[in-house]
Amino acid sequence: MTEMTNPAASSPGQEPTLTSIHCAGILHHPRKPESLALAQEMADFIRIHCCTPWLASAWDEATVVSQLPGTDLLITLGGDGTVLRAARMGARFRVPILGVKLGRLGFLAEIQPDEWRKPLELVLAGQFWLEERMMLSVTVHHRASRRPHRHHYEALNDVVVGRGKLARIVRVTTHVDEGYLTTYAADGVIVATATGSTGYALACGGPILPPELKNILLIPIAPHLSLNRAVVLAPGDTVKLDVESDHETILTIDGQFTVDLDNGDRVEVTSSPHVARFVRLRDRNYFYRELMDKLRWHP
Repeated sequence: MTEMTNPAASSPGQEPTLTSIHCAGILHHPRKPESLALAQEMADFIRIHCCTPWLASAWDEATVVSQLPGTDLLITLGGDGTVLRAARMGARFRVPILGVKLGRLGFLAEIQPDEWRKPLELVLAGQFWLEERMMLSVTVHHRASRRPHRHHYEALNDVVVGRGKLARIVRVTTHVDEGYLTTYAADGVIVATATGSTGYALACGGPILPPELKNILLIPIAPHLSLNRAVVLAPGDTVKLDVESDHETILTIDGQFTVDLDNGDRVEVTSSPHVARFVRLRDRNYFYRELMDKLRWHP
């Protein structure tokens, strides 16, 4: 058994509490065979350190969620997409994530696949800190259906209301809390967290937000004669997006799955009560330094 410092479990002004690691889940990528071999190797290493490992495909949500109660650590073997999946599954169980970079950029990963033994040993020894990232709570009101209903989702990076296959703008009437903001005429509208500000939102000209911020970022995609600037909302704000379109419109969650929308449907987004937790071994000022390295923006 090992111990970790868990500042997320303490209240402001209190000393961090200690939580023991008894069980670690390892999520491998189903399209990266090398990740399964690495997962099995890590499982053997974890057993030697008196913890119980379990393995699952990161895409097998039913199996992963069934194992999460009682799990103290999730190790992801893949790219940032694998981390996003793990965050959506693990946030409500308050399970911290340790990302092993097997993708291209690895914004959210912490350790390298060829140098994992020492970092993992430090984690199992409790020598790390926890970073919290805000998530989005997304409710889709299918108001245009014969039987109006709604669905709920969570996202770590962003959600996008956008056009489908047809290259034609959609109109999205947007309210912040109860006040009207604007009506976008664009390919789509991105609603991003600070984590997502370095992804699709950045490609559309959005600002980079520090990862600890709890603000929501709004930014249109290819706007036409409508608001063409990013808007940063205050923490706790709720944004409501009403779809006006006579052709295919979709909602995309974290760039990983879509939901069909009809004319008159509403997408409501606010901060989630759940947060994603990441195990960090780097110093606490790592963000901008590594961002510049990954984006190759050094002069």
